[in-house]
Amino acid sequence: MLRLVGTRVLDARDHAAIRAALADDPIGSCMVTSRIEAVGLEPRRLGGELWALEHRALRSLWLDALCFYGPNMIPLRGDQAAWRAFADRALRRARQCSSLVGPAEQVMGLWEELAMAWGPARDVRESQPLMAVDGPPAVKPDPLVRRVHPSELDTYLPAAIAMFIEEVGVDPRLGDGGASYRTRVSELISSGRAFARFCDGEVIFKAEIGALSSTVGQIQGVWVHPHWRGRGLGTAGTAAVVAHLVEDLHRTASLYVNSYNKPALAAYRKVGFRQVGEFATVLF
Repeated sequence: MLRLVGTRVLDARDHAAIRAALADDPIGSCMVTSRIEAVGLEPRRLGGELWALEHRALRSLWLDALCFYGPNMIPLRGDQAAWRAFADRALRRARQCSSLVGPAEQVMGLWEELAMAWGPARDVRESQPLMAVDGPPAVKPDPLVRRVHPSELDTYLPAAIAMFIEEVGVDPRLGDGGASYRTRVSELISSGRAFARFCDGEVIFKAEIGALSSTVGQIQGVWVHPHWRGRGLGTAGTAAVVAHLVEDLHRTASLYVNSYNKPALAAYRKVGFRQVGEFATVLF
């Protein structure tokens, strides 16, 4: 029987090695980097744990395998031995994550180790181009797209729910009546990371900066009201969010999109996004 490599939970003593590993791919690691920069490595504040392979030698200054385990499981680097070790650790507890997401090779390798125990998945999205732009958008931003005010939460929330159902395939209000999702959306609005265009008191375009590190902002939840589609609102609206990230916040703007969503890919390329990697997502 193959003996699995051990894993350990990283802590503040590993800070230099973690910084080096995350900096090696700042766009791909934005979701994890943003959490660590905001709250540090203490699991309770981080909302999860950061795992690495256990080495019997002294703590290494270079991490050849890295995985975040929390509301999402995000493998960032490693080989087959690492995927087996991370899967072994994950299987010692009840699954708490709602998805595997991250670099495609890592996610699909880890999923191969977990599928028998955690499957079947609700959806497996094997190819999601990871895209980025670090200069001004190539199209004119929509001047009517702006930050959402906290007082507009009840107007914005139905659009956010509609986007979530359309993109993820489940209603975010299931389980707790939508309380946790409302809290998450409220937090995005209060932090100035939710953007929308309103018309007659209704959201007709929306997008959010889901993760914001010191160098990268990851755009999520791009959505156009069905009655307004085909008019270029998604392209111009996304350009407005890109302009805010690049010109105001001095970050690289990034996002990832399903490879089969040809209209979205065309719109993002028109804005100026280029593919810099590939993500994959396994939804439970």
